[in-house]
Amino acid sequence: MIGMAGESDMFKVVSNCWALLLGMALIMLGNGLQGSLLGLRASIEGFGISVTGLVMSGYFIGLVIGSAIVPKVVQRVGHIRTFGALASLASTSILVHLAVADPWVWWGMRVATGFAYAGLYVVAESWLNDMAENETRGQLLSVYMLISLGGMAGGQFLLNIASPEGFELFILISVLISIAVIPILVSASIAPAYETTESVSIRQLFSVSPLGVFGMFATGVAQGNIFGIGAVYATTIGLDVTEISFFMGSLIVGGFLLQYPIGWVSDIFGRRKIIILTCSVGAVMFIGTSTLTLEGWMIYARIAMVGGLCLPLYSLCASHTNDYLSPGQMVAASGTLVLINGLGASIGSPATAFAIDIFGPQAFFQINGAALALICVFALWRSTQRQAIALEDQGDFVAMAPTPISAALNPDFELEDIEAAASADKETVQASFAELAEDLNSEDETP
Repeated sequence: MIGMAGESDMFKVVSNCWALLLGMALIMLGNGLQGSLLGLRASIEGFGISVTGLVMSGYFIGLVIGSAIVPKVVQRVGHIRTFGALASLASTSILVHLAVADPWVWWGMRVATGFAYAGLYVVAESWLNDMAENETRGQLLSVYMLISLGGMAGGQFLLNIASPEGFELFILISVLISIAVIPILVSASIAPAYETTESVSIRQLFSVSPLGVFGMFATGVAQGNIFGIGAVYATTIGLDVTEISFFMGSLIVGGFLLQYPIGWVSDIFGRRKIIILTCSVGAVMFIGTSTLTLEGWMIYARIAMVGGLCLPLYSLCASHTNDYLSPGQMVAASGTLVLINGLGASIGSPATAFAIDIFGPQAFFQINGAALALICVFALWRSTQRQAIALEDQGDFVAMAPTPISAALNPDFELEDIEAAASADKETVQASFAELAEDLNSEDETP
């Protein structure tokens, strides 16, 4: 009976927001396709690897800006208008790439795309949060993550529909984004009221969770490398379009498959220990892969493994940080974590591109290996500075998207927690973090 009730709740959740989930699936297909397509097309246009890295960093810059600005826009003009406007911006910007083959124009359009997608995520997740009840919040987050990562992975394989040298794939991306708006805007769902939440400064969050903040930044560097330069790297080692689609798809699928197992193990053995283990194994795998010559299915198996060790680190570092925070503080911290991750990603893409130009294609894996090694070393050092939080005081691992609203879908939250976080003013939020940091630092100094 319990199982049947769970299935009934799940069906109810999906049926209530099917239009939004379908729209997001189409949007993520377009996002997955365009990242790899633009990397390939930049090489065809003769941009050069370093220039391409700078161009691709624009997306992450736009993502950071959009995450900060769009919530205020939603509060002023509403979900439906904001969603429609941002979808139109995303649909148009990809076509400008096709019309003007200039690196500065492409960079500007990547910023616009990142801004639009950040806003689309904010609106969609806010809508989902309003539809969720306390009993179904975890199920809804799982479905949303499945659709997000599945769409990103599926978008890679759309590269095989037409040649990157033509215009068809650009049109396809624009059509996917445009069609995605239709089921959302014509659905009977009522747009919810929207309240922005105050965020905490990077310095204050670092004083509470140094490993969470440092790990989030280094994870951004590694993931900016993967999504910004992955297709470019695959081109430099001679893979064709079909092989590139499997290369990028394997990275994302690997991350999806290991996300929950790594999180489950961290619930049992402690977050810091699993961060150290994951990053140490991942660093060895990345650096080892840079020295190997792989062929056939071994390429994709190896890539899936390194993706599986790298991509879950966002959720792992976020969960480590949240273990120290109250629900209201988690909501306030989520936007800051997105900012930190976005800053790292905006650096990772051009840094790796420059390194490839200087040291060769192997730098793609070596930069990622170095990023994970630094997290491991930092975590080991932090082990000497503060005792790990007791297992019984940890929250459950939650797989989260790098967006400021995703924390509100955390199944550990009650609706009352979210409402309280939205009503807290800046002074109250900062005072709560200052008090927490003082308490934690006093514990660190206790012999």
